[in-house]
Amino acid sequence: MEQHEKVQQQPAGDMSVGEWLITMLIMIIPIVNIVMLFVWGFGSPDKRRNYARASLIWMAISIVLIIIFYGAIFAIIFSTSSF
Repeated sequence: MEQHEKVQQQPAGDMSVGEWLITMLIMIIPIVNIVMLFVWGFGSPDKRRNYARASLIWMAISIVLIIIFYGAIFAIIFSTSSF
């Protein structure tokens, strides 16, 4: 029976300015940016892992706050309207 050692790839060093420019370019493309954040955040180890996870957390917080804000606005509008 063969034993296979599990080899994990470790991200190498810091990202260069060029790598950051490419990352930012990818982040301005709709839909692709969300897909890439999930790939970087939860795929194989990547230098962008923490950045991707933090961005996804901020997106989730923003969505929740927007839902609460619009819910409050609609509640105010419907509570003041007379039928």
